Amino acid sequence: MIGELLCNANKSLLEAMKVINHNAKGACFAIDDSNKLLGIVTDGDIRRALLSDIELSEKIHKIISKNFVYGKVDEDYSRLSSKLSNKISIIPIVDENFEVVDFFEFKQTSHYPVAIPNLNGNEFKYLSDAFLSSWISSKGKYIDAFESKFSSFSDCEFGVSVSNGTVALHLALISLGIGKGDEVIIPNLTFAATINAVLHCGAKPVIVDIEEESWTIDPKLIEQSLSPNTKAIIVVHLYGQPCDMDSIMKISNKYNIKIIEDCAEAHGAKYSGRKVGSFGDIGCFSFYGNKVITTGEGGMCTTNNEMLYHKMRKLRDHGMSSERRYWHDIVGYNYRLTNLQASIGLAQLERIDEILKNRKNYEEAYYSKLQNIFIFQTNLKYRNRITWLVSVLVNKNMNRDEIINNLSELGIDARPFFYPLNEMEIYKKFSKNPTPVSQKISYRGLNLPTYESLKSIEDIIKILDLLNTKFSS
Repeated sequence: MIGELLCNANKSLLEAMKVINHNAKGACFAIDDSNKLLGIVTDGDIRRALLSDIELSEKIHKIISKNFVYGKVDEDYSRLSSKLSNKISIIPIVDENFEVVDFFEFKQTSHYPVAIPNLNGNEFKYLSDAFLSSWISSKGKYIDAFESKFSSFSDCEFGVSVSNGTVALHLALISLGIGKGDEVIIPNLTFAATINAVLHCGAKPVIVDIEEESWTIDPKLIEQSLSPNTKAIIVVHLYGQPCDMDSIMKISNKYNIKIIEDCAEAHGAKYSGRKVGSFGDIGCFSFYGNKVITTGEGGMCTTNNEMLYHKMRKLRDHGMSSERRYWHDIVGYNYRLTNLQASIGLAQLERIDEILKNRKNYEEAYYSKLQNIFIFQTNLKYRNRITWLVSVLVNKNMNRDEIINNLSELGIDARPFFYPLNEMEIYKKFSKNPTPVSQKISYRGLNLPTYESLKSIEDIIKILDLLNTKFSS
């Protein structure tokens, strides 16, 4: 194969094009009469030469760049891999006489998305049972069982399943009477669903900054942002890390302010030994496909308040009376989960302890290889975070987006953190104070692929070794 990559530098550009076309590698290695390497010519080099009015009959040595990348026969795999990039996919290997003896290229044939649900438990069994029962819509035994068992898992007495995590937030807000003229404090670093739910209620979001250590809402800034119109606070347990619930609940009790917990990314996380979702008036969960457990789309509101529980159930089901079918005494919504979705959720919930353990193992495997180039989430006192996705910060002297691109070239789908809300034009007016921590964390943060099944962890680690070599050298 190496012979198909070589072309004498005294040949024409047309001959080089023929060599490149034949080897299908996008490049050829220009050599002299004694087989010594003079440079590399790519199809792009020839294209640029033609655009500069250089004739195809011109000799190859006329366009060879003096700066080119090559490898030596005694270099190991990691060292050679570090020389490849999105612009350089193949390099010549030379011996001690600088003669071309081989080539090196890296082709990523595998792809590792940021999240893949594992449905290898009772998911298909329960789904088939729900399907065959003909109860495929918003009634059925799996809905009741899923609501009961998930609320219990979350240290709550009641659970109300809904069609997704966003409507869980909206249902929580309207059930607490939040509406026009009210203010709701939210963190600046969160997914847009948090602020959108407030706006859908007609209320005014008030954006505040986050803590640098936890990446979650800063209680000190909450208290500074209170006004007579503040009626609720949505705290977001971001990337599996619980908020400072002691401080937040003190604010709630002192000023009689409602607390909604956005737990979309924190199933099973604890603060002082107690599950998130059980501290505030209502906890809101998401079961989207990339969450700890999934129903495809879906969500849940949890509460220990029986009155709120009944109100949420009624609002979720078109505002229909529970005593008089088709009688509506309030304007409600169709926010219901199906029995089919609940059957999958119940099967997922049966394995949630194993799921959380395996996700943690993923994080530990990443940490063992990448602690020199990434800053991992902090384990804080009283806070037992979970691993939703492995969430890290790049070091200050590194370019986060460059690393994401490098990982993409290696087949690894790394995701940047959420943008700060107040950087987006539609939300900017809801932020009155500087939010430097949100900006800092957002633009240094990325999420790595994190699976429940431990699938391909060894393969991913091998690929990450290439990244480690590049950025540690």
